Amino acid sequence: MAFMGDIMNPAPLWQNGPSPGAFYNFPGNSSSLASNHTPQDFKAHSASPITTTTTVIGVKFDKGCVIAGDTLGSYGSLARFRDCPRVMKVNDLILLGSGGDYADFQYLKDIITQKIIDEKCIGDGLQLKPRSLHCWLTRVLYNKRSKMDPLWNSYVVAGIQDGEPFLGAVDKLGTAYEDAAIANGLGAYMATPLLRDALEKGPLDQEAALALVRKCMKVLYYRDARAFQRYQIGVVTAEGVTVHDTEELQPDWSLAHMIHMK
Repeated sequence: MAFMGDIMNPAPLWQNGPSPGAFYNFPGNSSSLASNHTPQDFKAHSASPITTTTTVIGVKFDKGCVIAGDTLGSYGSLARFRDCPRVMKVNDLILLGSGGDYADFQYLKDIITQKIIDEKCIGDGLQLKPRSLHCWLTRVLYNKRSKMDPLWNSYVVAGIQDGEPFLGAVDKLGTAYEDAAIANGLGAYMATPLLRDALEKGPLDQEAALALVRKCMKVLYYRDARAFQRYQIGVVTAEGVTVHDTEELQPDWSLAHMIHMK
């Protein structure tokens, strides 16, 4: 094996060329030599999301759950993309909603979709359950943030678990919890009080839950600069999952001229 030379310090492949396993330094381009970069330079910059979405709302009612989210993707402060659906049907038991970086949501959406395809191909009659998806998301998001490369999202998982409504949330740090009313983003401050107040007055039926969620989406459109008037609503019950067609608010700005900033 003498012809291989020094294994630890291999000779260049050609004169002034790169050593095996190294990058080639192009002449006259010393300011951007790949060999001058550290591994950190090639990592994803997940801490700076570009196209972002805002609040997802979820609430339980007596026979299931409702979740809703608008369709706006904000490019910084610009309302750039107005058809970014983020309420998805996972299977006949689960609805998933996402707020935060839209590209990260698309990444996980593709993985989840493939998991459901693989599950159907096995053909054992079993389906992914909402608590299982909630736990899996918790592990994935916690693993990513532990590597300092988080998926910049917060998720709402709604579904039917053993005949009972399930509603859970997971944020970008992997923090997870279950509740009867969940809202992330600015909705955590503005929609959650409305949801909890309604739940404290007694159990909701499906129509009351839908009306409550629509009211919250209207409040957020008025108050959240990153909210949009078009939104999606999804409903999950024991009969299955339904994602409604996009709805559009009819806002009333007739009082706007009476509001004065001091």
